[in-house]
Amino acid sequence: MSNKRLRWPLVLISSELYADSETGTRINDIMTKLTEMEVCTWMPTQTLEDADDMFVTRADLGGILVDFETEISEEDDPLSVEELIRKIRARNKKVPIFLLTQKPEPDIPVQIIDKISGYLWKNADIEHTIAPLLTEHLDFYIDSIPPIFFRALMHYAEEYKNAWHTPGHLGGQGFLRGPSGVAFYDFFGPNMFKADLSISVSEMGSLLDHKGVVGDAEKNSARVFGADLTYYVLNGTSTVNQIIWRSQLLSNEIAVIDRNCHKSLNYAMIMTEAYPIYVIPRRNARGIIGPVHLRQLTPENLQKSIQDSTLIPADKKNQRIRMMALTNSTYDGVCYNVVQIKDQLRHTVDNFHFDEAWYAYAKFNPIYEGRYGMTPCGVHPDDPPIFCSHSTHKLLTAFSQASMLHIKQGGKTQINPNEFNESFMMHCSTSPQYTMIASLDVATQMMDDQGEVLTRDIIWEAIQLRKKIAGLHQVMQEENTWFFDLWQPKEVQINGNYIPFTLIDTDYLADHSEPWVFNNENPWHGFENIAENYAMLDPIKITILTPGITNDGIPEELGIPAVIVTRYLEEHDIVCEKSDYYSFLILNTLGTTHAKQSSLIAALIQFKKLYDDDVPLINIFPNLVKQFPQRYEGQTLRDHCNDMHAHFTQAQILKKMQDAFAVLPQQAVKPSDAYNAVVGHRVEYVEIDAMMNRTPAVMLVPYPPGIPLLMGGETLNQTSAPVLDYFKVLQDFENAFPGYASEIHGIERETKGEKIVFTTLCMKDS
Repeated sequence: MSNKRLRWPLVLISSELYADSETGTRINDIMTKLTEMEVCTWMPTQTLEDADDMFVTRADLGGILVDFETEISEEDDPLSVEELIRKIRARNKKVPIFLLTQKPEPDIPVQIIDKISGYLWKNADIEHTIAPLLTEHLDFYIDSIPPIFFRALMHYAEEYKNAWHTPGHLGGQGFLRGPSGVAFYDFFGPNMFKADLSISVSEMGSLLDHKGVVGDAEKNSARVFGADLTYYVLNGTSTVNQIIWRSQLLSNEIAVIDRNCHKSLNYAMIMTEAYPIYVIPRRNARGIIGPVHLRQLTPENLQKSIQDSTLIPADKKNQRIRMMALTNSTYDGVCYNVVQIKDQLRHTVDNFHFDEAWYAYAKFNPIYEGRYGMTPCGVHPDDPPIFCSHSTHKLLTAFSQASMLHIKQGGKTQINPNEFNESFMMHCSTSPQYTMIASLDVATQMMDDQGEVLTRDIIWEAIQLRKKIAGLHQVMQEENTWFFDLWQPKEVQINGNYIPFTLIDTDYLADHSEPWVFNNENPWHGFENIAENYAMLDPIKITILTPGITNDGIPEELGIPAVIVTRYLEEHDIVCEKSDYYSFLILNTLGTTHAKQSSLIAALIQFKKLYDDDVPLINIFPNLVKQFPQRYEGQTLRDHCNDMHAHFTQAQILKKMQDAFAVLPQQAVKPSDAYNAVVGHRVEYVEIDAMMNRTPAVMLVPYPPGIPLLMGGETLNQTSAPVLDYFKVLQDFENAFPGYASEIHGIERETKGEKIVFTTLCMKDS
């Protein structure tokens, strides 16, 4: 039997399987003889329900043979043959489906005739009738599965020619000349090395000029993701952002940029030497990042910000805004209404850029309609081009660093692909990794084949997880004890009535955007005066709340800092996406399983038990206690949480963070000029305590929440004193709680005596 058929078994469904009957004997005979003839392998099942479960959980099925006379089970909600076929087709449009029947011309319902590949008479000749039909359909289906580029790569790797070009390992042979190389080769397997090719391979096309099968794959991705042009970028979405900006901005042009942006956009601003105008996202009392207020994104407010700028020269202030960049969705899962923003600013902004690194799946589910950059809403003559950055590797299935750049053409303004490609080539390697290209090709095909079904599964499962955690919180409240909560609606309005979230049907929550859209009547989100239908919470991004602060920002007596919880989870092999002071973020993705969800809930319950039982900290974080015995020895988990909560409360750490992010520091020089000071060695390290009236040359980005507090070229003075106060609070926290150092880009740490001191690069005063 060919390896490909061995890998893709056929499912055979019949209630007569193994039955001592004429039909059972014949079905078992078909299965036995086709196996002996090496036509296929089998996964037999006697019930339609088992077959349905199998098809939901497995994607490696080569075809379906269903006995048309299979008996319907006596369950409360039985599944019929027609319903099973419809469900299979919803998940897979191409997999062969055959009906097995006693009659040569069965009475097949009209509703499923166009959904099956054909039917097989149970008494037909196996060798000359059934076998050829099955092998033809099975082989055709298996051969159709790999998409454009991946198929060509597989074909080339299978042939593997006598190569005299790079890469030097030549299909892995080079690794076999040394022990470490042999171990490396054995770990990854031969196909990985055969597929690691060189730009010299003409059959694979060229990523740099977008021709051949590479170009075909990019065009296919453009179609699938709703773009006019799509580019594969293998250096990560940081590079995507820089390609976009370098293709459109010149020195001393004006760019509006979300302060909640990824640092790569700030580096893009440095490279382009643009003048930045910042818009500030809102934060609620818990410190959760919300949207930029729609009021900020009006032509009048943006023009006022330009006129008020102390950085932009008077003769430059009447320029049009060359680029506007917004993060969509935000790190905490807040999605914008892109159509509203575009309609409001189409006459003001030359190019829109939506950084959708964590949001590449949005096009494939109607719940996100109108809330992603490539939204198909028609093109107005004055619409500018729209650029989108997708980290296809983050929440879809591409390899790490494999990203996509999408462009939707404007009305009058069209992006010239040849001109744009100059920026692409400036930033991309001439030695692309072909397996990464193949992963983008496959990620595209998966979404083309099953995008709506897969995203619906993810959303549905995320909501189920939300309901389980919310249900446990409700039970614990009734028992007058604590548990973790969620940032989500407590109640949802349906037909004029508010219904508790946990009582609403999961299908309704998964199929309607209304429960997730921010509004002023049900202000669970914590943002006042929110524009109608403007912002929405993405249900797959789940923010879990820990006790310690109310929705109004008032400290509670019981406090469990999130960083302690996520440390515990990580030590039990559960790694969260982001941890804040009293909340942490988890993502429900294509790779999330029910087992992972169960493990998370079990770990949260176990943490509560350890806290309630006042278990010694040495039993929970032994390495932390052993590394810092003077600080933590003798403490319990409850002591540890109480200490940190008291520190946060006394230091007013959330208020200090809020105040710091509400300030827009004065711009002394452009970010590019600050960077030039670094390159020109016109900088020096300055301690945080001596930073007043100094100008950092680099951006300072504390995690949480991962947003620049200071950009290079912005001055710390009395206006921006809250920023300095917050950095001092962070410094004090690291000294008070060793082992909990947070990530702060731009900050270096020195040890003076027993104290950690923050320093950063500042421009020299001279």
